[in-house]
Amino acid sequence: MICHNSRRLSCPTKFLSALSAVILISVTTFAQQKKAWFVDGYHGGIWGHYPVWNTRFMADMVKNNPQWKINIEIEPETWDDARVKDPEAYKDFQALMADQSASGMRIEYVNPGYAQSYTYNISGESIIRQFKYGIEKVMAHFPTAQFTTYSSEEPCFTSALPQILTSFGYKYASLKNPNTCWGGYVREFGGELVNWVGPDGTKLITVPRYATEKLLPGSTWQTNAFYNSAQYVNDAFAYGIEHPVGMTLQDAGWRNGLYLGNGSKSYQPTEYTTWRNYFENVAIKSPKQDWKLSQEDVLVSLVWGSQVLQKLAQNVRHAENNIVMAEKIAAINKVYHNAAWPKANIDEAWRNLMLSQHHDCWIVPYNGRPGNTWADKVVKWTAVTNHVADSVKYGVAEVGNVKYIRVYNTLGIARSEWVSVDIPASLAGKHIMVTDRANNPTPSQIVKDTTSAVGKLIFKAAVPSLGYTTYTLAEGGSPVKGNIVSKLSDGRYKLQTDLYTIIINPAKGGIIESLIAKRILNREFVDKASERGFNELRGYFGKEKAYLSSKDKPAEVTVLDDGVALAKIQIKGSLGEHKFTQVLTLAQGQKRIDMQVAIDYTGNPEIGEPTAPNTYKATDNHKGFYNDREKLMVLFPAALKDQKIYKNAPYDVTESKLENTFFTRWDSIKNNVLLNWVDVTDGKGATGIAVFTDHTTNYAHSKDHTLGLTLQYAGVGLWGRNYKAEGRTLVNYSLLPHAGKWDNASVWTESDKWNEPLSVKLLDKQPEVDDIVRSLINVQGTGYEVSSVIFEGNDMLVRLFNAESDDKEKKIAFDFSANRAQLVELNGNTKQDLVITQNAKGEPSVLVSMPRFGFRTIKFINPAKTN
Repeated sequence: MICHNSRRLSCPTKFLSALSAVILISVTTFAQQKKAWFVDGYHGGIWGHYPVWNTRFMADMVKNNPQWKINIEIEPETWDDARVKDPEAYKDFQALMADQSASGMRIEYVNPGYAQSYTYNISGESIIRQFKYGIEKVMAHFPTAQFTTYSSEEPCFTSALPQILTSFGYKYASLKNPNTCWGGYVREFGGELVNWVGPDGTKLITVPRYATEKLLPGSTWQTNAFYNSAQYVNDAFAYGIEHPVGMTLQDAGWRNGLYLGNGSKSYQPTEYTTWRNYFENVAIKSPKQDWKLSQEDVLVSLVWGSQVLQKLAQNVRHAENNIVMAEKIAAINKVYHNAAWPKANIDEAWRNLMLSQHHDCWIVPYNGRPGNTWADKVVKWTAVTNHVADSVKYGVAEVGNVKYIRVYNTLGIARSEWVSVDIPASLAGKHIMVTDRANNPTPSQIVKDTTSAVGKLIFKAAVPSLGYTTYTLAEGGSPVKGNIVSKLSDGRYKLQTDLYTIIINPAKGGIIESLIAKRILNREFVDKASERGFNELRGYFGKEKAYLSSKDKPAEVTVLDDGVALAKIQIKGSLGEHKFTQVLTLAQGQKRIDMQVAIDYTGNPEIGEPTAPNTYKATDNHKGFYNDREKLMVLFPAALKDQKIYKNAPYDVTESKLENTFFTRWDSIKNNVLLNWVDVTDGKGATGIAVFTDHTTNYAHSKDHTLGLTLQYAGVGLWGRNYKAEGRTLVNYSLLPHAGKWDNASVWTESDKWNEPLSVKLLDKQPEVDDIVRSLINVQGTGYEVSSVIFEGNDMLVRLFNAESDDKEKKIAFDFSANRAQLVELNGNTKQDLVITQNAKGEPSVLVSMPRFGFRTIKFINPAKTN
């Protein structure tokens, strides 16, 4: 329905009035004759929603309606099921998919992602695997399938997609998701086509959510492009868009068939099209605008802070880190110990991890039968991933017989860090000495541990890049005395290492009253003028109808460990009737300050903006779970003037342009997602403090609100679900005071260290002399992340990501022989042959360059151990 704005004519003559009416009718008729296009199709799959009859329905509807073309994002595993349950329909659909020519294509596969992940909430490497495994599965069923255009009915977008998609061979993308905007949508921008510019500079021709594409009134899940409404199409024409296109990918199981139907109120004439046909045969030939899409242009929101989503995200993050580490260790062991590459196990680990990244896990975690909800599935899926990863990483050595410890480093830089190991039974209660290959002792300390009656041994391990070092355990030596913690006369606690001086005040709930970084000009990082406390817990509790703060009551402080190497401080306090325990860990030489908070709730509290009983309406723009100001947060008032915010995303870092992160309505969503870290600096970029988390969540910040990390929301969420806080909430986070901006301070690298800690494997026999220390890959300088190392057949693929460096060539040295080295695309195509050179010692290397936020994959042909 078109709504015209009219005005009264000033001319009194009937002739002019009639003439004006004729002109208006003629212009309207001409406009209505201009054609629009529509992208129809199906979204879903065997895990989300896909009834058995759906394959037959799609095949018959396509065959019986020659004007219809469909675009599908069906979970690739669905076809395994369809082939068994409806083989004839499966064959018919295969036949329809076979012709992918420009003239004959009726069906385009627009999203082969293995589990239709959101992409913005997982790692860049996980996104790559979603496409890699998904494309392989689709090709197994439809060998002629072409992957030309990326499109999704959910907000499955992130800023780094142009580079990833292009490397898989994609030419086009759509940033529309008009029919399923519950979890968000992309900012409106531009006209018919834009060049979507990724953070590395890669350009991808894209249909955006037009500048004229409006959120639909009376809805909190649609834009007016979902039905090609007359307003949508005519607004596009008026904006200068020559070939407007709308879109809906229907849920599998809907029986609409042609979505616009007969007698539709949508704009006419409208023609159905595949995305590839639209780009190549309909749309203007080249984009008129470049759009360097920021992560903050991806306007997304989930029920951040809810206990169910928090635990789910933690499970996914741990499994994500674990399997990538295991792959690297498996590659090291294949090259140096001729171990078999565990392909079947690794594939199954990734399959389960990818399913746990399914968008429905995150937006409808409670859906499903009791015991088999999406959240329950994630626990089971990630357990499989971790079982595979742990078996690769740790092996089966008996603790009681251990004499040797192998420490693996899965990052591309050398590291010297504290690691912990179970104390062998034969050494329990004795002085323990840890020695390196030259028989020199390394600093160590025995610390308490709830899983072991004899505690754990921590020691300082020096490990080369992407390799390992072996240490020996023996009885002997004298414990080195020293301490980090002291109790002051006024009851406060003082912690001192070579890097920090920290003051904890029990009288104020155990807040950090002072945090001085000694090597950054003895700088104080706590804003002592702030009303809020540093590391304070604070949020609105509905039953009490008040804000509760950890500062409200004194806390009990206990020194759990205190030695020459490491100290742990436990802070026990309360939020009203709810008990919390914080643990602060500080180690000599460690830049990070590690924190943990556990909250044990009494009953089922309401935390955050309350929703009155029985008042939730899906169509209401205002939702309580959007309101971060009232959620329970841990706060970090920092003494930094004119603050700026930086935050990471998959293969990207964004400098925030938000004046504040707060919103309460669906039509004003802001991207305040915290993937791995958020960093607050002063306006000049001289100093800052980063916060790392163990799961994807969100943060808060504005000129009048200190940086805060969301800990809890409990109340009404999407679809009126009651998101409860039951039992214990446990969150790990970490603080990193630093000098300079995030890149100069290596914040990304420090986050990698936290996510991929040094890994300890116990050995029960002495290694050979040439097997005590090894380094598979050594990246010159700093700033490159080794995103993954895997084997495909006899060839090793090493993926590098430039997180913090410039685009100059870097030397990649390696400790093995290889027939050849190549740069390859994600689809396997060779991009460039690399020249292998050797230095005077005969050590081989290659040179690689890439822009900031770019990644490159090196393929080493037949790598083998050298002496």
